[in-house]
Amino acid sequence: MLVQTRTIVVKPGNADSVVERFSGPSPLDEREGLLDITVMVNKKTKEHEEVVVTIRWESIEAWKNWEKSPEHINGHRQNRGQSAPDYVISTDVNFYNVKAVKTGGQLRTFESE
Repeated sequence: MLVQTRTIVVKPGNADSVVERFSGPSPLDEREGLLDITVMVNKKTKEHEEVVVTIRWESIEAWKNWEKSPEHINGHRQNRGQSAPDYVISTDVNFYNVKAVKTGGQLRTFESE
């Protein structure tokens, strides 16, 4: 399993715009190998808001297939040259290979990919 996180720090009052973007309909919705997308908001400071988007994939290969898909490539082409909205302070993207998941006392482990 592969988990991609996208942490987006925005000016106060703008987290809902980011939540809408990642919660709305997308070509990703029907993508084979996509497990789920979770969107979380942290408003603990008055200086900024933080939105964390977690995208879980069945495997690294499923994610790579999305990255190489025409839908993904065309989406990036359409946005080429456009700057991020002025309310975005920073964006950080990370990838994690999941080694174990524990649910209700049940442990599930994963091989390295």
